[in-house]
Amino acid sequence: MFGRRRKKSEQNGAGDPAEVVERPSTVSEPAKSDDRFRAQGPWDASEAAPETQRVDLGGLLVPFGPDIEVQMNVAKPHNRVIGVTVVNGRTSLQVQPFAAPKSSGLWDEVREEISAEITQAGGKVEDFEGTFGPELRAIIPVPGKTTEQGRQLGQPARFIGVDGPRWFLRGVIRGEGATQPAVAARIEEIFQNIVVVRGDLPIPPRELLELKLPPQARPVGTAAAPGRHERPAAPAPAGTGEPGGDGAASED
Repeated sequence: MFGRRRKKSEQNGAGDPAEVVERPSTVSEPAKSDDRFRAQGPWDASEAAPETQRVDLGGLLVPFGPDIEVQMNVAKPHNRVIGVTVVNGRTSLQVQPFAAPKSSGLWDEVREEISAEITQAGGKVEDFEGTFGPELRAIIPVPGKTTEQGRQLGQPARFIGVDGPRWFLRGVIRGEGATQPAVAARIEEIFQNIVVVRGDLPIPPRELLELKLPPQARPVGTAAAPGRHERPAAPAPAGTGEPGGDGAASED
C-alpha cells in the first residue's frame, strides 16, 4: 500500500534498474520558526536543538534518561532496523523517519492511508488536532482477542507525524499515553527532542532513513522477513518500515 511507487516498467520487470534522484525544487522550505507544529521540535540535524542526552541511531538522535528505555525494532533475517521504540512507564512511542520531497510533506497523504487501513481492518479512527498538528486517534483490533460476548477487543493508539526539511517523522503512541493527556506529556516531550539526521544523499521519498544499532545494543522486537508489511514482535509496538502502515504489533 505504501512505500516508493514504482514505474510501470519496473512492475513488469522491464528495463534496467535506475537510481532515483530528487529533482531540484524552486519551492523554498518554510522557516522552522514559522512552523507552529515544529517550532519546539522534532529537530533537523542542521538546527540548534536543545541540549539533552541523546543516543546516536544513525538517522535519529533519540533522547534517553533514567525514566526512558530505548528499544530497536529489528526485522529478520538481515537484522534491518525498521524503527525505534521509546518506553516511559506504561506508555510507548515508536518512531520511524522517512525521506520526503523538498517541495511538499507526506503527513497529509499518509494519514489518509493509515485511516483507510485501520478502517478496513475493522478498527475505529478519528481525526484530532494535537500537540503536533493533525493526528489520528484510533482503536486497532487485536487479532484473536474478543470479549465473552464475542465483541472484538481493540488497542488505543495515537498516530502523530511531523514534516521536516526533506524528511517525515512518524510516531505511534500506545498505552496510557494514548488516552491520558497528563501521561502523554512526557512522551510528547521525548518526541519533540528527537533530532532527524537526513543527510545530503538522494533518497527516494517514503524510503525509511537508515537506522543503526548503537554499540553493545541488544535488538528488541524482531520481525518476520522484510517485506511490505514487516512488523516487529511484541512487546515493542511495531511499524512496517513504510510510512502508511498501521503499526500493529504481532507475534513471531
